[in-house]
Amino acid sequence: MYNVMSPKAEEFISDEEILECLAYAEENKNNRELIEKILDKASEMKGISHKEAIVLLDCELEDLNERIYKLAEAIKQEFYGNRIVMFAPLYLSNYCINGCQYCPYHAKNKHISRKKLTQEEIVKEVTALQDMGHKRLAIEAGEDPVNNPIEYILESIKTIYSIKHKNGAIRRVNVNIAATTVENYEKLKDAGIGTYILFQETYNKKSYEELHPTGPKSDYAYHTEAMDRARKAGIDDMGIGVLFGLNNYRYDFTGIIMHAEHMEAYGGVGPHTISVPRVRRADDIDPDVFDNGISDDTFAKIVACLRIAVPYTGMIVSTRESAESRKRVLHLGVSQISGGSRTSVGGYAEEEAPEDNSAQFDVSDNRTLDEVVHWLMDMGYVPSFCTACYRAGRTGDRFMSLLKSKQIINCCHPNALMTLKEYLEDYASEGTKEIGEKLIKEELKKITNPVVKEKATEYIENIHSGQRDFRF
Repeated sequence: MYNVMSPKAEEFISDEEILECLAYAEENKNNRELIEKILDKASEMKGISHKEAIVLLDCELEDLNERIYKLAEAIKQEFYGNRIVMFAPLYLSNYCINGCQYCPYHAKNKHISRKKLTQEEIVKEVTALQDMGHKRLAIEAGEDPVNNPIEYILESIKTIYSIKHKNGAIRRVNVNIAATTVENYEKLKDAGIGTYILFQETYNKKSYEELHPTGPKSDYAYHTEAMDRARKAGIDDMGIGVLFGLNNYRYDFTGIIMHAEHMEAYGGVGPHTISVPRVRRADDIDPDVFDNGISDDTFAKIVACLRIAVPYTGMIVSTRESAESRKRVLHLGVSQISGGSRTSVGGYAEEEAPEDNSAQFDVSDNRTLDEVVHWLMDMGYVPSFCTACYRAGRTGDRFMSLLKSKQIINCCHPNALMTLKEYLEDYASEGTKEIGEKLIKEELKKITNPVVKEKATEYIENIHSGQRDFRF
């Protein structure tokens, strides 16, 4: 039944294929010769198959596990360097008609406060986010055709892009909404979205259907095939993810790589991002049923093996994870993190009262954006607020071809430094600004192209003089 080129979910995510791969990995988790052969192939940094990746994830040989982590770190450095892209989620509405058993937005939950932002409230939220320093948002909304129709999402996107406060501007709006039609994806494309994001939650069809007993999301095939419809509508960049802890992590790890393989084979471009959230405590959700499911050690190895299997994709870890957990996985493959996040509806402009809880899940990393930026630079990372590729048309296959040829670093590194300079000038605390200025000076020295280095230095000086929005 397995067919990577099939348009049918149950064929490009074949249960039989996954179970065979899991059995194969279990049999070979101590097969030194095979694992070394896979690692030799992986060291070419062109990716490995889902069957090979699960063998690495299951590997129990300590010295080879060390090699796995070192290779993941090398691949991350080769493709993404020390840049970490910053973003924030913006929850527009928590009205939802689905019955997802792990999510407090489920339709039967009577404890949670139901909220939907007006366009005026969105202006306040986005202004607050701009005043923090954010340039990139991921908008979130429950699935409710009455309260959250596509027209509401489109109007909200238009509002977000229109807001200019002081030197602030949201330059890229990514969209995380429910699976929808080709026609609606075309509307999102026309609205100028960045990445369309949709988490699968779990690729196990039986578990998926048990976890989603009611509502439109209960249709496994419609949900799983959403990325193909989005591609048909012309959306270039798409992000996938699973919610680790809902189902057997080995199954979903294999499934998400199969999905990435399908997207590249069938649609011509693999996922722009892969997210690796773990289940968090939430209102009206039994903590004994959903308790994060996997250990921190397993989580770190999942990140490392995904980086090896899909070297070109961006990898996202949100504030679901603690500062300690995020620190551990940054060098293993993560290229994007959120900062200063709120998962409530309307939580940026004004802090939500405890009795008005509208949050989707508890945030583990509660630091401000400035604290996260400072923390990253202390560790030698360059926090990037760049959105240049999206705005210059370097998306989809154009972005991937530059990334795979390792040419995009000539754009990404200087763009990261310039957007960091903007942040330091407009939003940073004195301590953050001091460490940031030193970091920029050191990072400029690493630019090998003399023309790019000269231009980047000039642009950074212009930013200090009050100009904004330079890009390569």
